[in-house]
Amino acid sequence: MTLEYTKKVIEHFTNPKNVGEIKEPSGHAIEGSPACGDMVNIDIKVDDKGTIEDIKFKSYGCASNIATASVATELAKGKTINEAKNINWKDVEKELEGLPQVKVHCSILAVNTLKKAIENYEEKIGIKKEKKSIEEKVYDELGNIVNPNTGNIIVDDKIVKEVSINEKKIIIKIDLSDDDLYKNNISDEIKEHLEPLFEKIEIIFIKK
Repeated sequence: MTLEYTKKVIEHFTNPKNVGEIKEPSGHAIEGSPACGDMVNIDIKVDDKGTIEDIKFKSYGCASNIATASVATELAKGKTINEAKNINWKDVEKELEGLPQVKVHCSILAVNTLKKAIENYEEKIGIKKEKKSIEEKVYDELGNIVNPNTGNIIVDDKIVKEVSINEKKIIIKIDLSDDDLYKNNISDEIKEHLEPLFEKIEIIFIKK
């Protein structure tokens, strides 16, 4: 499959902003999966007023992975922590003037890594996160997965029809046919996001 990239994507891929790392960062996060080939590392330096005064990233992945991390860090630099929390994957995609639908997940990964770095910073200064149930964690993760057929989140597309959790096993029924063009993309993304939570993940495509 030949992918068409915008000039903005190519620009941020060939000349990415904020590449590197920060010694003794205020917040740090690594997200992604070596198995899937996409990983992002983000360091942030926060000043006494709660502003991100510096931010660096390292990306291990494709052109979209590098470009989205470059843009996400540019959007966050100079913003307060609360402002940076409001950055979403659509902001990154818009800044890049679009992404191939099979690469939209890269913008989600970049923003999620940024937010994890912010969470790490907040933990260091004593801000505790409210604990979530396993069901809430599952739907949070499913809310990060794109349906390449539509460019929408699979939860928003209402194709997640059933989620069954039994201790360390989860079964998810998806309303797509078994021969759907992007079945494997969606399945791999779900497994990547839920592997830290479950020992066994079963995904069933139920559309006839």
